[in-house]
Parts: sequence; C-alpha cells; structure tokens
Amino acid sequence: MAHYDIKILSGLLDSFENSLLSRSENKVNIHVAFQFTKKTMPEYFNESSLAYDEIHAVIKELERRDFLSVVWKKGKVGHIIQKVILKEEYIDKVYSYLKRTPKMDNENLHLQFLSAWEQEQKQKETLIASKFVAYLKERIEAGKTVKEFIDLSDLEKTKKILAMLSLVENNKESCYIREFSIWHFADSKIFESQFGVLGKIMRRFKTEFADMDIYQILAEYNIYNTPDYVYLKGTGELSFHKESKSIVDLVYLEQGIGISGADVKNIRVSGKDRVKKVITIENQTTFFRWQEENSLIIYLGGYHNSVRRELLSRVYQELPEAEYLHFGDIDVGGFEIYRDLCEKTGIPFQTYHMGIWELKHYEDYTKKLTDNDKKRLQTLMKREWFGQKKIAQVLEYMEKNDRKLEQEIIRR
Repeated sequence: MAHYDIKILSGLLDSFENSLLSRSENKVNIHVAFQFTKKTMPEYFNESSLAYDEIHAVIKELERRDFLSVVWKKGKVGHIIQKVILKEEYIDKVYSYLKRTPKMDNENLHLQFLSAWEQEQKQKETLIASKFVAYLKERIEAGKTVKEFIDLSDLEKTKKILAMLSLVENNKESCYIREFSIWHFADSKIFESQFGVLGKIMRRFKTEFADMDIYQILAEYNIYNTPDYVYLKGTGELSFHKESKSIVDLVYLEQGIGISGADVKNIRVSGKDRVKKVITIENQTTFFRWQEENSLIIYLGGYHNSVRRELLSRVYQELPEAEYLHFGDIDVGGFEIYRDLCEKTGIPFQTYHMGIWELKHYEDYTKKLTDNDKKRLQTLMKREWFGQKKIAQVLEYMEKNDRKLEQEIIRR
C-alpha cells in the first residue's frame, strides 16, 4: 500500500520540527505546509495512475480528523490540491496517529543520557567519545541537526555507538575485530555493522585519523582485521628467543621479513657494529623499494601502534648509538605521524627526505593542499618541534606555496 497518509503527515511534521515553531521561537505568523508537486507527489500528477482518487480520499479523511486543511489550486477547487496545511492546535493528535515521538522529547532524552554519560566517563580514557558527546550536546541544545552521526529517534543506537567508541578507546588487549565484537556484544558482526559511523566520528574528532580507514584506526587500539605484521629489512640480525641460537641476518633478505605482532615480544635485534641508521618508513611501496647501506629499515604503516612501539623500544635499547630517522609523506599527515612517533616512543627521531629540497625537486609531482590540510597545518605550525627549526620552515613553505608531496616519488 502507498500509505499516503503517513507520507503527507510525516512530511508536515518534518517541516514543523525543522522550523522555529517547534521550539516556540517563531516571531512571524507562518504555516507549516506540504506542497503537492510532481516532485513530492508524482503519482498525483500521473494521469495513468489510479492514485488520484485514493489521495483525495486520504486527504478528506485527514481533514475530517482536523489534522490539516486543504488549499486548492486557483480555479481547480475540489479537483487539484495545491498544498495542505498542518493544524498546529491538533499536532498532538498527529503525533499520536503516526505513533511518533516529538523531536523535542527525543532531544531531551538524548541530552539526559549524554549528561549522565559524561559523569560516568570522567575517569576513563575516552578522548574521542568525550569530544563527540560535547559536540552532540552543543548541537542539540542549539537546535541544530546531528543526523550526520545519529538518529535522535533511536536513543538505543546512540548508546550502542558511544559504547563502541568507549570500548575501542579503552582496549588494551590485542585481538581481532570479530573477537572484540563477540566479547563485548555477544555477536561477531554487530561491531562491523557500525564501521561507517564509527570511522566518520573517529576521523572527525581526532585529526591524526583524518586520512585513515577504519581498519587502520582500529589497529591503533590493538584491534585487527588480520594479523598485524611489522616488516624489517636492511642491516641487522634477528633472534627469536633468548634460548635459541638461530639468527636471521637481514642483509640476505632483499625484501625483508614480516614478523607478526604476537611474535614481536620474542624477537631480539642486534648489530651494533653494523647498523648506523634506523629508518622508519610510512608507506609500504617505499619500504619495499628503499635500499640503504648500514641501515635497519622498518615499515611503520602509518601511525605506530603498541606492537610497533614495542619493537622500536627493543631496537633502541640494543642500538642506542644509531641515528634514528623517519621518512614519510611531506604533508600534514606525515608530520602528524612523525610527531606522534617521537612523543610516544621517546626516541630522538629526525625527519628524513621530508624537506623543502624534496618539495622543490619533485615540484611537478606535488599536489595542492585541501581545505582540511590548511586547517590542520595551522595547528601544526603552532606546535614545538623538538628544537628542529627546519620542520617549522618546511611547514611554512608548504603553506606559502600550497604544496604537499607523497613519499613514493622520492628516490635516492
């Protein structure tokens, strides 16, 4: 069935709730109307359709119930409807008829829940979720839409989304996505069903995640889609257990070796006399192509997570005299990753091939900054850079010349 009554009344309530009338803030005498056009009611204007008489019968019944009044097209009274107008004095009856909760009631329920959530989360590490809740409260209180992220008519779904965010941010144990879902929601697939909105929220409220997909983001919290691997190549020796005498010499592996996250805790890296540089590389293509003598090269894969931090810590303990370098994209994300790497590992990394020379030399391959890049760049330019004046100069050059560069084009 077409359910024209639901379509028309829902349209009227949508218009009412999106107007100042619903918040008693309207100062001008206006009416809430549903226009009959070929776009809003195509069946009504289709001469080959049988909907014309049915719609008229529906409108007559809704008018009898005092839900609305009809405005006929000039000269076509009783034949062509121009629009219908909501009878606001009987709006409660319309809500009851549609079994629909008023928007104001849904807003109040959400505000109550969000305020209670903030109180409960005070002692927990929920930076993204807390920013998201503050955003929702501010928007709802101002009467602005939040439908980009949540449906105000579905409080239970909002609760579920926030629960997922909080659990992700507080996760300490390495696991797979479906394991995480079963542990917390007794369903292996329910967590993945919300990846669209979760990814959008996490990218919006943590700038470091702006260019990452949901799988990369979750890996930062030790939640993996597939086993997490760290890749190493170049110079250095690996042993896999303190009681084992077996050693892998990386120099004989042209494309290196991948170690699963579960095994990282058991490996030992040695080579004090041979390794002069430890180079972390942001992107996989560059890692596999890059060759440099007397260097231990590690594929970082974007932001380092706990697995990579543990490996880097072990390397630094064994090779404290080596020069530590980070090679990434010459863009906002690349410098955000570099800063995060230095802050969370405590290792004195320097940037590598991420300077003004590269931006000039590979100018034909550079791209313009996006609006989002420019906003994030402003934030970066206000930060301290561990005494490295050259980074501030690179950021200023990027802003002035509206340029950024992906590392894959850079050659030795």
